[in-house]
Amino acid sequence: MRLLNAIVFLILLSTNLYSQTTVHWVSTTQTSPWKKKAGLTTTKATSMADVEIEIQNKLQSIDGFGTCFNELGWTSLSLLSDKDRQSIFRELFKPDYGASFNLCRMPVAANDFSTAWYSYNETDQDFEMKNFSIAQDLKTLVPFIKSAQKYKPSLKIWASPWSPPTWMKTNKHYALKPSKYNDLQAEQSGSEFQDMFIQKDEYFKAYALYFEKFVKAYRQQNIYISMVMPQNEFVAAQIFPSCTWTAQGLGKFIGYLAPKMNAMKVDVFFGTMNSDNDKFVDTIMQKPAINKYIKGVGIQWAGKGAIAALNKNYPNLSLYQTEQECGDGKNDWKYCLYTWDLMKQYLNNGANAYTYWNTSLKEGGISTWGWQQNSLISVDTLNKTFKYNHEYYLMKHLSHYVKPGAKRLKTNGTYTNLLSFINPDKSIVIVAHNPEDSEKAITFKIGNKKVSPVFEASSFNTLVIRQ
Repeated sequence: MRLLNAIVFLILLSTNLYSQTTVHWVSTTQTSPWKKKAGLTTTKATSMADVEIEIQNKLQSIDGFGTCFNELGWTSLSLLSDKDRQSIFRELFKPDYGASFNLCRMPVAANDFSTAWYSYNETDQDFEMKNFSIAQDLKTLVPFIKSAQKYKPSLKIWASPWSPPTWMKTNKHYALKPSKYNDLQAEQSGSEFQDMFIQKDEYFKAYALYFEKFVKAYRQQNIYISMVMPQNEFVAAQIFPSCTWTAQGLGKFIGYLAPKMNAMKVDVFFGTMNSDNDKFVDTIMQKPAINKYIKGVGIQWAGKGAIAALNKNYPNLSLYQTEQECGDGKNDWKYCLYTWDLMKQYLNNGANAYTYWNTSLKEGGISTWGWQQNSLISVDTLNKTFKYNHEYYLMKHLSHYVKPGAKRLKTNGTYTNLLSFINPDKSIVIVAHNPEDSEKAITFKIGNKKVSPVFEASSFNTLVIRQ
């Protein structure tokens, strides 16, 4: 009898050992964002599970998540009270508080969400950059970034230009397509797959110096640029600031740019690439004098079609998703679901970082060049109030919990609508979506544990399991 009691005791003890681990669970639906769920615990794993999280099968490292500092983001936030602005920056950037963004993007001079076109030097043929100035940035981008640094001093910033100074371009204009929003003449138009940057030695040297002065000017503001990319969307002729290049042309410029950046301990990535043609990267990487400087590739929009090949062919290069697709200014749930599909495509194919686009915009989200876009935050200009949009909470479902240095984990099973990671502290993070119109029970196996949440209809969920 004593032996039987001892066996029963050991069985109960064993069961309790597996049932006492509490799972942190947060859920978001269209009408109820970021709700903490209580009462979910792990139990001892069995052979039956919808998904196995393969905790020993570690894939790419995660460098971080973030957003972009655009002028229209700052001007929208400037309409709010200082108290509201501080609450926003705390929510976005304070570690372990809200989104915990750690890796962000900024433009080199004007982009399509600037208040107007400008560059740091519009003095024709000023090859020595004597008239270089970031005066406009001091009014907008610098205070924007400093407001974020207040809550995240170690925030990493990388940068890329949308257009070089107009005098460096063959058409002498910031845009490449005529529109009612610009004064470009038809004969000045540019197109994809051509170099609109003047391909001459003195221009390459001057533009590399332009980058160098940009990095130094920001360092004087205690903002340290960690990485640059030579051109935003080099395969896109736009009505707003833009400059198309061939891969060969960009390669020539990188030959001038990279040594200067390397001397300043600033990394150089190839990009941003908005094409699914991975051969662009081949063109660069086949040149030893250039490829030794390239640390990664930036990918956005149509570039998502190239990421799988790049991940396979260049396992030593970092792959950054560099711009969340922009939406239409409605900030609706439908687009949030599309954003989730984008996140899965990028992260499941090797992306090391994921970057949202507009941090904040006035309601309607219209740009200086007439494009309505989504944003993490919308500002009501009449009432001077703000709200966080659906995509903000989706970003937060990953960025709050997936820490820099985390590894994505391979999963196996019938349920695939998820992403999983292991943090440096060994905690397991599962981000899962239930797209159905009814509740869905899913069982996850994690090592010798299992957890069986019931997800609400049409919900995003993050589970954190500590080992």
